[in-house]
Amino acid sequence: MSTALSVNLNKIAVLRNSRGGGEPDVVRAGMACLDAGAHGLTVHPRPDARHIREHDVQALAALCRARGVEFNIEGNPFAPPRPGYPGLLALCEAAQPAQVTLVPDGDGQLTSDHGFDFVRDGAALRPLVAAFKALGSRVSVFVDAGDAEVARAAACGADRIELYTGPYAEAFAAGAASTALAAAAATARDAQAAGLAVNAGHDLS
Repeated sequence: MSTALSVNLNKIAVLRNSRGGGEPDVVRAGMACLDAGAHGLTVHPRPDARHIREHDVQALAALCRARGVEFNIEGNPFAPPRPGYPGLLALCEAAQPAQVTLVPDGDGQLTSDHGFDFVRDGAALRPLVAAFKALGSRVSVFVDAGDAEVARAAACGADRIELYTGPYAEAFAAGAASTALAAAAATARDAQAAGLAVNAGHDLS
């Protein structure tokens, strides 16, 4: 099976928001990624709207539908709605993404930096995964490389895992990627043995 690339547009939105106004345009950036050969687009709207905002989600969903490519929306399923953020389920209900990636990031985190604890969170995740799948979306859950409990993701009803590759990216930059890569590969094999497909993401270039 070949690897498909989905490009995350969050940082384009960060730059736009820092400048005020509408430039750089997130949708035009998405078009450029697809024109360059990307297979899909990813966004991670957060409750504080620090980068991707609700109108971006809908505009990019329309672009992906028009181009016939996959749209992936990431987010914390436990984060409640608030002004300016209708909640992840409501966003996905409106956008109908091909994939929803569930990530356990808190409001104070600068970026996603760990996967789910399935022993602790598995029971709470199960009905949420079912709700997203009822929209017709594939569901992926964020996982740490080396997680010995990764098979529990299947018990939650997830279709895929996404390996958090931040540690691998840091190790690669330091010229010492082999250990981190081995941990990621082992977790991917465990996930596949449990019937899960495997995605990977964070700080990859």
